[in-house]
Amino acid sequence: MTNILSMKPVHFAEVQELAGDLEARPELRDYLKHFSKISKKHADELAEKLRAMNNAKIRENSIVKVVDLLPRDSEAVSKIFSDVSLDEKETNEILEIVKEY
Repeated sequence: MTNILSMKPVHFAEVQELAGDLEARPELRDYLKHFSKISKKHADELAEKLRAMNNAKIRENSIVKVVDLLPRDSEAVSKIFSDVSLDEKETNEILEIVKEY
């Protein structure tokens, strides 16, 4: 039996790396291929830029959702951050960062 030592949210691009040989797991490979939109390098860069905002409202699980979903409008950002209230400036800042990817 495997014991879980810690848990942290990871974006789809990182899952691809952690999963190892995806050819042995065709369902996972197909799922990740369908939903992963950017490379691990770009996903890590985007996550780092979001963390650099130093905003207490932006937690790690929300950063992962932004990286995976790449929201293109304020409505999509609001859905990701449904548990907190971002103001227009914060939302626009996130959208500007995401626009680069």
